[in-house]
Amino acid sequence: MLMFDYAAPKEFAPRKKQPLGVGQHPHRGFETVTIAFQGEVEHHDSNGGHDIIKEGDTQWMTAGRGIIHQEYHSKKFSDEGGTFEMAQLWVNLPKKYKMVKPRYQAITNAKVPTIDLGIDGATARIIAGSLHDTKGPAKTYSPINLWDVSLPKKGSTLEIPYPKDHACIVFVRRGTVMLNDKKLGPQDVALLNNGEAADTLLLQVLQDNSAVLIMGGEIIDEPIANMGPFVMNTDIEIQQAVQDFQNGRIGR
Repeated sequence: MLMFDYAAPKEFAPRKKQPLGVGQHPHRGFETVTIAFQGEVEHHDSNGGHDIIKEGDTQWMTAGRGIIHQEYHSKKFSDEGGTFEMAQLWVNLPKKYKMVKPRYQAITNAKVPTIDLGIDGATARIIAGSLHDTKGPAKTYSPINLWDVSLPKKGSTLEIPYPKDHACIVFVRRGTVMLNDKKLGPQDVALLNNGEAADTLLLQVLQDNSAVLIMGGEIIDEPIANMGPFVMNTDIEIQQAVQDFQNGRIGR
């Protein structure tokens, strides 16, 4: 994973002007993954993709060799206002896939399986990867895990299996948990190289109605060169990406 950004719950008043959002901008060499917890985001891209990401949905966009897109509050959300809560990940692509054709996956809430973790009502939505033999719907270019875990009851203790050879990030959306021996509160992050740890994550729930994101995947042991919206393996490739964008070869 290259980047993780979280927009904590925020109330927006109804807005009749141009919807708030991010204007047209390019990407190359990686994937953007947006998870909607509350609110709606509308998306357009130069590959013909157009979608409205609603509560529980995930947008998985592979920039690959290049794409231009924009994201903004949907018209419905702008007109009505409400609570907005989102997370976005930038997922690296292995060198051999950095110039693949752009791809857009609209993963609706209905497509995401939810499994019972067997303790005090704890559940996990499996967006990518697999947990307890349940596989998520996201198509990925390298093994990736993305699990949205709800922990409703204080005092619960869960052991969640996790691939020992994968990197792992645990993010607390709300509440408080103990991860292994580390206490994590709201919006805290733990970075684990699970190659040096056990093949189980031990979670103790310290507050009712807690929730965490567990994410990570197989380690891509390759050089990284980046500049703004481009992530490649060498500076020369970055320079080429800038030239291609300036010359209209990434998209319009």
